Amino acid sequence: MQVYAFIGKTGTGKSFNAQKVAKTHDIHYIIDDAILIKNTKVIAGRSAKTESNFIASVKAAIFLNKERALEMKSALKAENPEKLLILGTSDEMVEKIVENLDLGKIDKKIYIEEISSAAQIETARKSRVEDGKHVVPVPTFEIKKQFSGYFLDSLKTFNFFNRDGNENVETEKTIIRPTYSYLGNFVISDNVINSIIMYTVSKIEGVSKVFRVSTQKYIDGMKLDIDIEIVYGYNIPHLSSIIRNVVIYAVDNATGINLFGININVKSIAKQNK
Repeated sequence: MQVYAFIGKTGTGKSFNAQKVAKTHDIHYIIDDAILIKNTKVIAGRSAKTESNFIASVKAAIFLNKERALEMKSALKAENPEKLLILGTSDEMVEKIVENLDLGKIDKKIYIEEISSAAQIETARKSRVEDGKHVVPVPTFEIKKQFSGYFLDSLKTFNFFNRDGNENVETEKTIIRPTYSYLGNFVISDNVINSIIMYTVSKIEGVSKVFRVSTQKYIDGMKLDIDIEIVYGYNIPHLSSIIRNVVIYAVDNATGINLFGININVKSIAKQNK
C-alpha cells in the first residue's frame, strides 16, 4: 500500500481540498478525522468530532484508542487499498497515525500550501476560528448517522478540474460543527432533503414527473408537500401510499429525521407511452 499524507494546520482547508488531492493522485481511500472514506462513502470509523471534549477528539483522531485502531486496521485489511491518503495537522500527527495503524512509512507528503493560496487558507481559517465549522469530504447523508442532533449548515457542492484541466468533476462535502462546540445544533438543509425525495420519487413506477418538494421544519421533525405528475391509468390513492412509504424509508435511512406528515399532490396526468 502506498501511503500519502496531506498536511496543514487546523482550519487551513485540508478536508475541503481532500477529494481534489485524492483525485489528482488517483487515491480512492482517505482517513480524515478517524473516519475511513472510500471515494465519498464512509466505510469505517467514527468521527473524532463526536467526542465530548477537544482532548478526547485529538486522541481519537490519531488512534490512541486501541479499539478505534483495531477497527481501522481491520477495515484497511479487508479493503486492501493500493493507495491511502491520511489527513493531519502536522508531520508528527500523520506519522503517529501511520505508527498506530501499523502502516509502515509515508511515501509522499503533500502540504496545504501546495494546493491553496494564502487568501484561500485565510478564508478557511476564519471559518474555523470564527464560526467553529469543520469540513468533512463526504456527503451530509454519510456523516448524519454519526452525529446526534442536526447539522447547522447546508450541503455544499464544489467543482474543480481534473489534472488534465479538461473534465469538470463534482464532489460533495459536509460542513459540520463538533459535538463539543458551543455554537449550536446540527441541521440538514432543505436542498439536501428535497434532492433525496425528488430523486427517490422520480424512480417510482407510475410517477411521470416531480414538480416540487417543500418542507416544513419543526424542532423534532418535519412535514412534506410533494407535487407530482402521474401516468394515466395508475390508481392515485394506491400510488400515493407507495410514495409515502418509499419517502419515509429514504429520508429515515439517509438522515434519521422524523416525518410527521407527507402530502402527495397530483398536479397533472401524463399519457402512457405506446
